[in-house]
Amino acid sequence: MCTLFDAGVIEDPYPFYRELLQSAPVYQVPGTEVYLVSSWQLIHEVLRNQKDYSANLTGILITDSDDLPSLFDLSQFGGTVDAIANADEPFHAVHRKLVLPTLNTRSVSAMEDEVKIWVRAAISRLLDGGGGDSVALLANPIPVKVMARLMGLPVEDVDLLLGWAFSGGDILAGTTTLERMLELAASTGEMKAYLQSYFELALARGTVGSKGTIIDELVKGVLEKQIGEEEAVAIMIVLVGAAGESTSSLVGSAIRLLAEDKVMQAQLRSDSSLIESYIEEVVRLESPFKGHYRVVLNETTLGGVNLPTGARVFLQWAAANRDPSIFSKPDMLDLARRDGGEHIGFGYGIHFCVGARLARMEARVILEELLAATKEFSLSESEPVKHVPSIFVRRPECLHLVATQS
Repeated sequence: MCTLFDAGVIEDPYPFYRELLQSAPVYQVPGTEVYLVSSWQLIHEVLRNQKDYSANLTGILITDSDDLPSLFDLSQFGGTVDAIANADEPFHAVHRKLVLPTLNTRSVSAMEDEVKIWVRAAISRLLDGGGGDSVALLANPIPVKVMARLMGLPVEDVDLLLGWAFSGGDILAGTTTLERMLELAASTGEMKAYLQSYFELALARGTVGSKGTIIDELVKGVLEKQIGEEEAVAIMIVLVGAAGESTSSLVGSAIRLLAEDKVMQAQLRSDSSLIESYIEEVVRLESPFKGHYRVVLNETTLGGVNLPTGARVFLQWAAANRDPSIFSKPDMLDLARRDGGEHIGFGYGIHFCVGARLARMEARVILEELLAATKEFSLSESEPVKHVPSIFVRRPECLHLVATQS
C-alpha cells in the first residue's frame, strides 16, 4: 500500500482512497496513533458519537526528520482555543449562533452584487492577456475579500489575510516539518494580533443590538458574556482560514474540471441553472477539505479496530464522497446524480459548514461570469496542474487558462 505522504498520493489521492475503502476503512498510520477513516458509514458513526469523539484539535500529523508521519502535540504551542469547527457542545452551538446572522440567506444574497463586480474585474484582467492564472486572480482572492467584507476588515488587506489563511492550512497539511511548524506558529501569532486589534476597536465602541458585521456579532457575544475575547478572536481566525482554504479549493477545482471538459462547458453555458448541480458534484468529487481530525475520548471500537483513549482519527471526507457503497459510479461527474445529496464535502450534522451557503454563492457567481465572458477556456499545456502538498486541502497551486472571449 502507498503511504499517505507519497507525492503521487498527494497529487492524486483517489487510488489510495479506493484501496483503503476496499481493504482498510480504518487504517492506522504506521508509527502513530492516528487512524484514517475512509468509509462513509464509519465516518457517520463517529460524527453521531460525541461521547467518545471530540472535535477539539489536540494533535496533528507532521513530517519528521526521516520524512515519516509523526504525531505533533499541539500543546507544545500552548494548545489551541477551539472554535466552531473544532469546538464541542455546548460551546459549538454558541459560536455558531453568533456568526449565523451574518452568513444567512439574506446576508449572502446582499453580497452577490459586490462579488460580481470583483469577479468581472478579475476576469477582465484574465482575458486581456488571452488567459492567465485563474487561481491567483479568482479562486484565491475573491473568497478572502468576501470574508473580509463580512467580518468588517479592510478588503485592501486581502493579500495579507490570504497569506495567513494559507499558513493555517499549512499547519494541518501533514507534509509540514517541525522547523516549518515553528515558522507557521509565528505567522499565526501575527494573524491573531491583527484580528485582535480590529476586535478590540469594535469592543471599545460597543455594539450591543447591532447586526452589522461578524465582528459586531462577536462583540455582542462578549458583552453579553456568551463567549470570552480569546474565543471571539479564535472564531475570526477559523473563518478567515476557511475562506482562504475551503472556498479557494472549491473554486479552483471547479474551474479545473471545466477547463478539462469542453462538453460540460457548453452544457453549462447553454443552461446556467445546471451550475448549482455542477458545484455540488465538484464538492463531492474534489472535496475542498480532504478531512478533519477527531480525538478519541474513551477507548472504543470502530469498524472492528480498537481505538485507545487519546488516539486521533482523521475523517477522510474525500474518500467517503467516492464510497461505492453509497454513490453510483462514484468517480463520475453526474449532474443528474440521485445520490448526490449524501455527500459530506461540507461536513455533516452539527458541524455542517457554517459558510456553505456563502461558498456556493461565490463559486456560482465566478463560474457564471467566467462562462458568460468566454467562448471556451482550457488549461495551458505549458503549465501542468499541481496541487498544494497537503493531506488536509485539495487546492490547486495555480491554474493557467488559455481563453477566448465571447
